[in-house]
Amino acid sequence: MTHTARRIGRSLALVLPVVLVLSGTLAVSAVPWAGQAQGTQMLTASSADVSTPAKSRAPQDILRDRLLAELQQKDPGTALTHLQREVEARPSLARHCMDIARALGRAAVKQYGPTRAQSFSRPVCDTSFATGVMAAS
Repeated sequence: MTHTARRIGRSLALVLPVVLVLSGTLAVSAVPWAGQAQGTQMLTASSADVSTPAKSRAPQDILRDRLLAELQQKDPGTALTHLQREVEARPSLARHCMDIARALGRAAVKQYGPTRAQSFSRPVCDTSFATGVMAAS
């Protein structure tokens, strides 16, 4: 009897986890997501985008986003100072400096208005900040 009970126990130990995982997966996939009560909505997995790696962002895009966030938190003068320091530290960013400064100028106009934004203007990147302020005005 103990031999039979042991065999049944081993069989259950192997089969039961598989049954639980499959039933749990099926239960989750049949849940109506987003509160839609019409019909049965099935959750399907798509492998179309799984194998493609995330696109890496260019250093100038990362710098621009960081400086725009800094402009929102502090002021355009601080962002322009940090832009100049980054360009001096990494000369490869120099060709993108004018675009970044213009973006800062446009963002400064949205936050401070054209007159106050112009007061933060500095000769960073060939006065591109002022050009951005004028373009957004």
